[in-house]
Amino acid sequence: MTEKSKYDTFARGSKYLNFYENPSTWEGKVMFKMFKAATINKEVDIMKRFAVVIALTVMGFFCLTGISFAQAIENEFYLITPVSKDVHDPALKAFAAFVKKKYNVDLKTSAMPQGTPVAYGQIVEWKGKPQADVFWGGEGTLFDLLAGQGLLDKVTIPKAMWDEIPATIGKPVGLPLKDPKGFWVGTTLEPYGLIYQPTLLKRLGVEIKDWDDLLNPKLKGHIAQCTPDRSSSSHASYEVILAMYGWEKGWDWLTKLAANTGIFTARSRDVPSVVAKGEFAIGVAVPSYMAFAEVLGGYDVMFVYPKNAYVTPEPMAVLKGAPHPKAAHAFIEFLLTEEGQRIFMERGLYPITSKYKVQGAPGSAAEKAVQFTAGIRSFYDIQVGNVYDPDVAGEKKRNEEVNAYFRKEIAEKHKEIIKK
Repeated sequence: MTEKSKYDTFARGSKYLNFYENPSTWEGKVMFKMFKAATINKEVDIMKRFAVVIALTVMGFFCLTGISFAQAIENEFYLITPVSKDVHDPALKAFAAFVKKKYNVDLKTSAMPQGTPVAYGQIVEWKGKPQADVFWGGEGTLFDLLAGQGLLDKVTIPKAMWDEIPATIGKPVGLPLKDPKGFWVGTTLEPYGLIYQPTLLKRLGVEIKDWDDLLNPKLKGHIAQCTPDRSSSSHASYEVILAMYGWEKGWDWLTKLAANTGIFTARSRDVPSVVAKGEFAIGVAVPSYMAFAEVLGGYDVMFVYPKNAYVTPEPMAVLKGAPHPKAAHAFIEFLLTEEGQRIFMERGLYPITSKYKVQGAPGSAAEKAVQFTAGIRSFYDIQVGNVYDPDVAGEKKRNEEVNAYFRKEIAEKHKEIIKK
């Protein structure tokens, strides 16, 4: 369409048509310019509306595909962990809600529950092409080994958040709560202690306060524990005993414990379960949250934190080559916020920093947890003894040596040991 035909269409029917057809007149020139300006304005308006439609379409696309203008994050996240379902499920659920609120992304989460040694072996086997994003839980020494093999990415959280977490906890040996090189960070404090059945202990006439109480002859056949080659909590507790008594006397003590042990379970999670059901009186090397889960389930059990018992910071790290790295780093940061720490406090775990304390309304899960652990609200309020030395216990050779000795001298000879 020519310029004249466009103006013909716009002006047709107007009483000023003659001015346009005779633009040599003063009035014709004015009207010609008016018609031209109106037409241009109309075209600009149409283009603006078209641009708005395009912008809205693009924004809708980003929302539907889970990409945010503020900060992109993937819409999937996978976890491999020995941490039980009682803790990792609510943590993943809360994280998904957080992602929805902050990024408007519907996050799909999934966990691969694996015992610590199995999870470690799986990550090594993946060789930098993992099928999970984050490894969570166990001993910090295993994370050091993974970092040494180049299988972890450095943690990226705000510096202030990192600095709030102390470097170590416990005396005379400081137990690391984060990696000085930045490859892993602790998320919560979790003691490995003793769970017991008050009714059964009263019937047996036994009181439990510390390690040596476990060697009482009255407890023969009444103790449950998991093998150290299948459980990081058992393995760490064995190392505590070996550190307190030395190699020879330590194994002598552990053999006496085996004499009172009625069952070696296949999983650490089974230990508090059999105690809660009344099948055994005491469970050894039990993570506090596993024990507290039985309380939430309605069972009458109590927990003892013995001297020098191992306290894990439940390390967490992003795996090298993680398929969803942004979600992985966001998950770590979320768990270190007050909201994330409260998830732990309601499940028999303790804040990783002195900034928070376990507390809640009367009758709440948090207050029940405090009662369950004889009044502990923060591990920064009590004296934490630690003899576990990561430089000794953390060596791969040492790890294999302890497991091999246990299998040969205790597991294979258990039937003979209990007859003595």
